[in-house]
Amino acid sequence: MSTTCTACPRHCRLAPGQLGFCRARRARDGVVVAESYGRVTSLALDPIEKKPLARFMPGTFVVSVGSYGCNLRCPFCQNADISQAGEADIPWRDVSPEELVGLTIDARARDKRVTGIAYTYNEPLVGWEYVRDCARLAHEHGLVNVLVSNGCAEAHVLDELAGLIDAANIDLKGFTDAFYDTCGGAPGALERVKGTIAHLAADPACHLEVTTLIVPGMNDTDDEIDAAARWLASRDEGRGRESITYHITRFFPRWHMTDRGPTPVETVYHLADVARRHLEHVYTGNC
Repeated sequence: MSTTCTACPRHCRLAPGQLGFCRARRARDGVVVAESYGRVTSLALDPIEKKPLARFMPGTFVVSVGSYGCNLRCPFCQNADISQAGEADIPWRDVSPEELVGLTIDARARDKRVTGIAYTYNEPLVGWEYVRDCARLAHEHGLVNVLVSNGCAEAHVLDELAGLIDAANIDLKGFTDAFYDTCGGAPGALERVKGTIAHLAADPACHLEVTTLIVPGMNDTDDEIDAAARWLASRDEGRGRESITYHITRFFPRWHMTDRGPTPVETVYHLADVARRHLEHVYTGNC
């Protein structure tokens, strides 16, 4: 008898013991669990600007933590060695929420610029239970929580994290269904990502930034970036807060996409100007 995973819109139907598309969730005893829970592949101390967050606690540092697995298959993935990996593909070690928060507290004791934890590197929401448990404990110790995600998660996952995420950067891969098809997204992936952005934009406790990687020949038209920026600006209506910060970022050949060169720098700068028609805070990256 199969069990349906409800963590993301892919809704994998899993036989007993079967892993989902993300390689991080498995069907066990009639439920789907995060097998990647606490399995850390990457741990580093990063400037918060690297997430990237341009307008949240600048000059501070976060302990960045990642596991393995992702519910997309972007052919240009920058972290394919972990995001496209499973438990047998890459070394990992168990790090409990208590241990992770303890490590962060120790780092803060050594350097007061350390402010919290960033859930990043792979797709953190395929193991959202770990994010939730760490984030709760982090708040108890006065630490902030930063989420770096593709945003392809069901609404109930975001509800589980309500009040726990202080800042987020969501990847808006492109602004067409065709682009998300190229990224291996489930049907409706774009709408679900937009739903995540809208959800976080409406949360008064969460600072929100959004990133689009500009891939030559795929999402680099004025029309697409204009539409994305116009939609992002519409999320600001009635917030009474500054506009969503938008990052326009340069592509470099990675993983399965080596058939084209880096995005021309002038294209990135031009598309940032297009986005500025609608948004006040637009940054360029990787230039």
